[in-house]
Amino acid sequence: MTDSALVELAFSMLPRAYCPYSHFPVGAALLCDDGSVFTGCNVENAAFGSSFCAERTALVKAISEGRRDGFVKLAIAGNSDDYCWPCGSCRQMLYEFAPELEVLIAKGDHAYVSLPLKELLPYGFGPDYLK
Repeated sequence: MTDSALVELAFSMLPRAYCPYSHFPVGAALLCDDGSVFTGCNVENAAFGSSFCAERTALVKAISEGRRDGFVKLAIAGNSDDYCWPCGSCRQMLYEFAPELEVLIAKGDHAYVSLPLKELLPYGFGPDYLK
């Protein structure tokens, strides 16, 4: 799958977002090494701490379907004028399962940049630190 196709899959999730508080829909598409893709959108909650970001939704869907590794690329899309950067919680959760992940970050005009997760979360804390 091309990077632009993965970004468009992330954009296709925006209408599914549940964001009555922020009014900021976000979509994500997580590509695995076997070509499978898991999508997600943000799901807000009146108790804000209980909300889920699109990135974590896609990752949790993959994990709940039995995936634990093989995550190679994640696209994140929002309708903003600036790039839709992942929050710290998402960066940490992604690092747990895919420290070598490539992240495609898009803005509303569908332009995107590509960065390695390790650049977004330098010196990340992962499972190896607990051994």
